[in-house]
Amino acid sequence: MAGFIPDSYLYTEMLRKISTLFSVLVFCLLIQSCLTMRRSDRSAVSTFQKQNISLHTRTLNIGDRALHYASVGADTLPTIVFIHGSPGSWSAFERYLRDPTLRSRFRIISIDRPGYGYSDYGKALHIQQNCDLIASFIDSIKNTKPLFLVGHSLGAAIVPMLAADHPDLFRAIVILAGPLDPDAEPKEPLVKPFTKPSLRWMIPGALRQANNEEYYFQTDALAFKDKLPKIKCRVYVIHAANDGMVSVKNAAYIKRTFTSAQVSDTILPRGGHYIPWNHSAYIIRVLSEL
Repeated sequence: MAGFIPDSYLYTEMLRKISTLFSVLVFCLLIQSCLTMRRSDRSAVSTFQKQNISLHTRTLNIGDRALHYASVGADTLPTIVFIHGSPGSWSAFERYLRDPTLRSRFRIISIDRPGYGYSDYGKALHIQQNCDLIASFIDSIKNTKPLFLVGHSLGAAIVPMLAADHPDLFRAIVILAGPLDPDAEPKEPLVKPFTKPSLRWMIPGALRQANNEEYYFQTDALAFKDKLPKIKCRVYVIHAANDGMVSVKNAAYIKRTFTSAQVSDTILPRGGHYIPWNHSAYIIRVLSEL
């Protein structure tokens, strides 16, 4: 009987392996779900209603793409459009949509960028494609009042491209921790391999789109370098000196290259890359004075 393995042991071991595999699959699904970085419109509207704020959400079809957004404020007011980073969604700027000072002065719109939130989630685009789609969206919602753009991180790279492509459209743009200098961007050798179908499944949720965008951005940043002198509107640059993700050198680069614009820059001593949250009171003050 030496070497005999009881059937009960084999059965127990099989159940253990199935249980482990099931746990891993459930964990992967939960991670994917948690990192979509989006919330339902019903939940968002309900949250705002509890503060007596009317939040409007909508998905606009533009060609073969969909662009989802949230807005507060009267359609007759000047408009601020917020553009989030990578990854993210419109709710990244939720506290700005709730701010009473901003709501009294502006119609405030925050979008889900292409590939994020409910804007064709999972289908990331190049910078110029982002610009073209967002420009069409802005054309559909603009009124006769001034337009302002605010972007954070990769969204802050899209903002000046929009201003360069449409130099007479915007009154001012605000660049929060924006990566504009191609030479200041760190080279990420592991980004490209994880854009391949055989490996990209390993990256959870919206981080997958972020990885693809980072890969695109390595060449996109060079392509739009010559556009920057075309920007004519007022430009506000806000960056933290201790930003460990996007170098503060970008602020000086913007002042050098935005040769047709009036640039005001603020270098905050601390706050890291997440200044929209860490310094929201200061940024709201800047926006309220636009």
